[in-house]
Amino acid sequence: MAPPILILQDITLTLGGKPLLEGADLSVSAGDRLCLVGRNGSGKSTLLKIAAGEIEKDGGTRFFQPDATVRYLPQEPDLTGFTSVMAYVEAGLGPHDDLHRARYLLGELGLTGDEDPSRLSGGEARRAALARVLAPEPDLIFLDEPTNHLDLPAIEWLESELASLRSALILISHDRRFLQNLSRATVWLDRGKTKRLDRGFGEFETWRDKVLEEEERDRHKLDRQIVNEEHWVRYGVTARRKRNMGRMARLSDLRTQVREARRVVGDVKISVTEGRTSGKLVVEAEGVSKSWGERPIVKDFSIRILRGDRLGIVGQNGAGKTTLLNLMTGVLEPDAGFVKLGASLEMATLDQSRKALDPRWTLKDALTGGGSDFVEINGERKHVIGYMKDFLFAPEQARTPIGRLSGGERGRLMLARALSQPSNFLVLDEPTNDLDLETLDLLQEMLTDYPGTVVVVSHDRDFLDRVATSVLVAEGDGRWLEYAGGYADMVAQRGHGVGLPPAPEPMSKAAKAEQKKNAAAPTEKKKLSFKHKHALDTLPGRMDEMQKTRATLQSKLDDPALYARDRFAFEKLSGQLVEAEKRLAKMEEEWLELEMLRESVEG
Repeated sequence: MAPPILILQDITLTLGGKPLLEGADLSVSAGDRLCLVGRNGSGKSTLLKIAAGEIEKDGGTRFFQPDATVRYLPQEPDLTGFTSVMAYVEAGLGPHDDLHRARYLLGELGLTGDEDPSRLSGGEARRAALARVLAPEPDLIFLDEPTNHLDLPAIEWLESELASLRSALILISHDRRFLQNLSRATVWLDRGKTKRLDRGFGEFETWRDKVLEEEERDRHKLDRQIVNEEHWVRYGVTARRKRNMGRMARLSDLRTQVREARRVVGDVKISVTEGRTSGKLVVEAEGVSKSWGERPIVKDFSIRILRGDRLGIVGQNGAGKTTLLNLMTGVLEPDAGFVKLGASLEMATLDQSRKALDPRWTLKDALTGGGSDFVEINGERKHVIGYMKDFLFAPEQARTPIGRLSGGERGRLMLARALSQPSNFLVLDEPTNDLDLETLDLLQEMLTDYPGTVVVVSHDRDFLDRVATSVLVAEGDGRWLEYAGGYADMVAQRGHGVGLPPAPEPMSKAAKAEQKKNAAAPTEKKKLSFKHKHALDTLPGRMDEMQKTRATLQSKLDDPALYARDRFAFEKLSGQLVEAEKRLAKMEEEWLELEMLRESVEG
């Protein structure tokens, strides 16, 4: 077994008078692929910074192999002081590192290196920082939320690039699919301590639930011991005559254990205020087009969204996802075509920029609108402190300015505001940003049970698979196409993810030489057999029949209400259509080969 590159042992740290880390451990060996998971605010980023040597611990030991190289990607990369992106990336290279690899990575990430760092968007800054971290191919890489601000093609490319590296990895991410695809061990940071599972993230949640169940069982046993000891104190004959000081001390110790035990932080309790039932038709768009200057964002787009649909929207950054969302909800006027909103709609929205939050507001005012101590949920008044607790905010945070909240806390606050409004139509633009995994679980459950209609823009593949009933994809040049099912279903139907289809692998020199040799070789004289002649006579009729079958299936699938009315029938017809097209293509290929053979024989 390879010696560890990094060892953290019994790490402690107190911030603001509150213990954050209380005996956390971490060990990384060559080739390890660890994911570090835990609640927002549990100290994951802090532990990663201690491991990377960015901040100093209060106690414990940190050992790092002296000759090992390490690179650290923070949540918010700082590019100040650099004249160009290339200068920033080059500053992260060692004396023996390959500059060409840095240029290659920038190109793959959509950057030239000539960009001015002060003018980069959040996504571009993240791409530049990734190039700086990956270019040296270090022994150990720390990645704190590497998928933030990245679109789906960039996330899938990053997965592939990280999988090909020999570097050890420690990942923090809220993207489940990303963690499942890359991790081989999981470190859980919970109440200041770490627990390790030597399996990937895909098995973490089952293991975590088992650990918490055992902990609850042990706590229950401890509580029963206290009840038994108290019963003895109150009613024991010996106690009434003379206190047994040993048993009294035991009771005191048991109470101390319970009082000082750091219990599991409560779950987020997400509920949505339901509005009136909307009409069956929620949104109808016909022939909608929208351009910004000469660039088409949406072109000849039509869709019908029915009550109960869960539509996911995906595409590359800049494809126009938010513009399309604004067109479908009536916020933007189309250049051509029309959008019709259904009757009795009560819409609640969540925008990805969090612009609706004034940083000067207090948390209480943001939830109540100011001047009140109550919010109304499903027709019932609830005290704002109780509603805050449902979203894991402490009572003392009620007067905290929003500008002082973390990204995860702002995300939970936006959800709390959006879901407190009466609605039957939820419009969510990147709702998963900065949410921890537990909050994501509960949001997914809420959306699954929500009786209204949901339209969601997201780059979280796992979230879309759990929530969406259909996915709308940017196909380029303003074209948008809807696929039944979640993200994985869309990939299966489309043949590839959101980005461009993979380029065919270049032909090797040996293959090219073989192809040239075969082309130059004299062909052997062939004759038409009886079987060939029979196939030539019958294939045209069989192809006509198959074309009619395909047309019939297609006409049934063209019914825009079929998917909402009978999903199973839609999926069955879709499968039959795919099979019919395969059989027709095979017939056409056979007929073409026979025709070429006939021509060569007759010629």
